[in-house]
Amino acid sequence: MIICPVCDHVQSEGEECDGCGKRFPGLVSTEAPVVVQLAELELTHHAGGRAEVESAPIADLDLTRLRSGPDLPAMSVPDLELTSSGATGAVSVDPMADLDTGRAPDDGVRTVAPVGAVTCRYCRHVQAEGLLCDGCGMRLPRVRVAAPVAAKGRAREGERVPCSSCHTPSYPGRACVACGTKVEVEA
Repeated sequence: MIICPVCDHVQSEGEECDGCGKRFPGLVSTEAPVVVQLAELELTHHAGGRAEVESAPIADLDLTRLRSGPDLPAMSVPDLELTSSGATGAVSVDPMADLDTGRAPDDGVRTVAPVGAVTCRYCRHVQAEGLLCDGCGMRLPRVRVAAPVAAKGRAREGERVPCSSCHTPSYPGRACVACGTKVEVEA
């Protein structure tokens, strides 16, 4: 029996879950299915496409179009109340005594971001790459590694530098292609 890791659906066979559609890893066959051609199957193609078919109109069928949209007259709804409610007056608003609106003090401890192989918190499957778990399909906690920041200094000839207003890479001495600000090299 196969149990889907996403929705816990139990089924006897198949390459994907009948309940949620999750493909089961390791069960997918790479062989092409064998197709047996039927002996009585006619192999000629239909030529012509749209052929004229004679049909008689139904005697009881009304061929007029029903009116709809702007050509219908306005209708009044008798049960609809068009008046608004009156003023509510002075309603006392009492503050909640046990509501804490503050934050806990910062203790300085930070959670280390996972790098490398990640263990799925739902099915405990260990996976080295990818954003979705191969075992259960849930999103894995991944970190984006920031690009190294170049040291400030003179830009070399033909090198692009970030715009001071929008940070789009642009050539020094020219207008930024995103915001139009003249890009200067920081000294």
